[in-house]
Amino acid sequence: MKKIVLAMLLVAAVAAVAQTTPAPAPAAPAQAATPSPQAAPKKEMKDPAEYNAYMGAEQQTDDNAKISGFEAFVTQFPNSSYKEDALELLMGAYQKIGNSAKTMDTAQRVLQVNPCNLRALAVLAYTKQQAQSFPEAGQYGEKGLHCVDTATKPAGTPDADWEKLKTQTKTIFNGAAGLAAFQAQAQAKGNDYAKAEKYLRAAVEADPTNLLDVYDLALAYLAVGPTEKDVDGLFFIARASNLAQGQGKEQIAKFGKSRYTKYHGSDEGWSDLLAKTNTTALPAADFTIKQYVPPTLAEQAADLVKSKKVEEMSFAEWQLVLSEGKPEDADKVWTTLKGKPLQMQAHIITIDSSSKTATKLTLAGSQDDIDAKRADIDLTMSAAIPPKQMPKEDSDFQFQGTPSSYVAKPFVMTMDDGALLVQKAAPKPPVHRKPAQ
Repeated sequence: MKKIVLAMLLVAAVAAVAQTTPAPAPAAPAQAATPSPQAAPKKEMKDPAEYNAYMGAEQQTDDNAKISGFEAFVTQFPNSSYKEDALELLMGAYQKIGNSAKTMDTAQRVLQVNPCNLRALAVLAYTKQQAQSFPEAGQYGEKGLHCVDTATKPAGTPDADWEKLKTQTKTIFNGAAGLAAFQAQAQAKGNDYAKAEKYLRAAVEADPTNLLDVYDLALAYLAVGPTEKDVDGLFFIARASNLAQGQGKEQIAKFGKSRYTKYHGSDEGWSDLLAKTNTTALPAADFTIKQYVPPTLAEQAADLVKSKKVEEMSFAEWQLVLSEGKPEDADKVWTTLKGKPLQMQAHIITIDSSSKTATKLTLAGSQDDIDAKRADIDLTMSAAIPPKQMPKEDSDFQFQGTPSSYVAKPFVMTMDDGALLVQKAAPKPPVHRKPAQ
């Protein structure tokens, strides 16, 4: 979309400058009029040769001939009051023949005459953005935004055309400045996307059909989260998926759905949001998405105690309730477990067989502690484990033990009267022999 707008700007330059085509040189010098405070002083040509050279170039229908004519004009008349007009037309001609390097070079020449020429700034901001020279694109974008508010309307330009030019270029400037600010934060791994949001939101509000700006705005809102900005970010990522085509459409929708699910807790409502953003460009003031707030560990423990018998819980679930649950929930679980022999499997962290009276082991009973190689059970066997039956560290261990006490944080359950649980060997299958001859 911006490429189309940019081309329109350069084509419009021809029409706009043509509206201010210089009149033939007067026979006698005209008295200077007092310039309007809203417009630039009126320009005029006093040299017939200057006039003829300008008109000869402007009236060329072949773009290459037009380029030659205006290059000759600005060389022959470097101080002409129409130099800026000539360079704008030259810039448009280079753009029409697809010479990007010359288009940019001419834009720079325009800025040497008028640092606030909106068309030249738009050309440079857009081209640098397309080349992924984001810092430069951002500089031209911010410069352009300043000039939109301060630039003087060229003499002879209708008010409606001037306002249209400012609106179109402002969209390009906001997009370039916003994307540059976004890229700067992303590369620095920062978390302050306010500047990017400001510029990109302005660009999207001016042109809600520009996929690049809509997508970048969504990413800016979603870059740091979850926050309340995710609501607008999810709206615009859904909007971007509607604007996209081909493979990109599916990829954006997949990303948007995953972020929606993460924020909302499920994908319920995502299809409705896609349908809404297909016909709605901007979120309403009261637009909202309910954020999923996960239950606290204490709330999870309370739900567990209500929904499951203590005897049917896993060791990890006992650990959750005893370490994170409310006192009444922890008391309920511990009353059930304390002093009652439990048969279970755990992972051996260490073995202390130095005592001839009883072997001691530290074990990991929950998967989290197994992965972290962190002990959450202190088990004292009822006797020393015979050498032939001695298990190995970093192996699974089936045992029976009786809980006697526990420490909530970091969680460790002390168990006594430990005993080995030996799996019975599977019965051997019967031997089938051939009948005797």
